[in-house]
Amino acid sequence: MTPLKSRAPIMSIKQTLLERNDHKCELCSSVDNFNVYEVPPEVEANSDKCALLCDTCKGQVENTIDLDINHWHCLNDSMWSQTPAVQVIAYRMLSRLSSEGWAKDLLDMIYLEEETKVWAEKTLAEDDDVQHIDSNGVRLNAGDTVVLIKDLDVKGSSIIAKRGTSVRNIGLTSNPEHIEGRVDGQRIVILTKFVKK
Repeated sequence: MTPLKSRAPIMSIKQTLLERNDHKCELCSSVDNFNVYEVPPEVEANSDKCALLCDTCKGQVENTIDLDINHWHCLNDSMWSQTPAVQVIAYRMLSRLSSEGWAKDLLDMIYLEEETKVWAEKTLAEDDDVQHIDSNGVRLNAGDTVVLIKDLDVKGSSIIAKRGTSVRNIGLTSNPEHIEGRVDGQRIVILTKFVKK
């Protein structure tokens, strides 16, 4: 009787990612609630094309939860990762946050190999096709100043953003119905239908 060859255990992608970054989120180093994030537009499910993210990072990267600007100061460290998938996410997030001075500075410093930069810019080009239109049908651009046309309750605070308030140096999101701006010193997400240029 021929002895059976033992098969080496096949590690799951998540296990590989956990070991790659010492059981921490690859962006913010959180130690809880991990998710495997397949970095678009790659569809090949392997650890080189994925990153291990906490719920907070994944939700904000995918635009399913509001962007917390302060959370992303973590990119100051993670942008230097040797893992291309993590570099791509850092580059994309810094690009989204480029209206913030610190993020623009980091974006100027980040170094990507040519192949990694092409990967990072693939979906950014798609995001450029997204148009943000104000209540009068005028196209909005990053850095514009807009005026609120309605009193708005700011979710998660007691602040009411009053009609007529100017919001300077807006940031654009990948959702064409949302922009970001600072009201009373707090960075908030605003629906484009409630602003005019």
